Amino acid sequence: MKHSHIQKGFTLIELVVVIVILGILAAVALPKFIDMSGEATQASVDATAGAVSSAAVLNYAKYSLTPASATRLNGATPCATLIASANTGLVGGALPTNITITTDTTCASVAAGGTVICTLSHSGTTPAKTANAQIICTN
Repeated sequence: MKHSHIQKGFTLIELVVVIVILGILAAVALPKFIDMSGEATQASVDATAGAVSSAAVLNYAKYSLTPASATRLNGATPCATLIASANTGLVGGALPTNITITTDTTCASVAAGGTVICTLSHSGTTPAKTANAQIICTN
């Protein structure tokens, strides 16, 4: 009587080869994943700065048509004033978590319709991810 042996499963060498290949793939993919998280954080700050700039444009348009319906931006902290105002169009009237205003330029020396730059940064990253928002002063 002849018995044939049918192999079921994997050999130790096959398992080791698969583990080595997975290790190489992980070593190559991990730095790319880490880099993408930094890019995502920068994109978040850029989007917030864009939202603040858009809110400033909308606020200036409202101010040009009906000054009483808009936020007057003529003081020392126009970016903070714009963000805190209920009239600006920013959802919730606040910045997202971990994003702060690091520089807020004054509108005092700028004519109505002139612009100033405020800088926003993400506080949880090193180096800090920053973006600029352009604010239109109403004076």
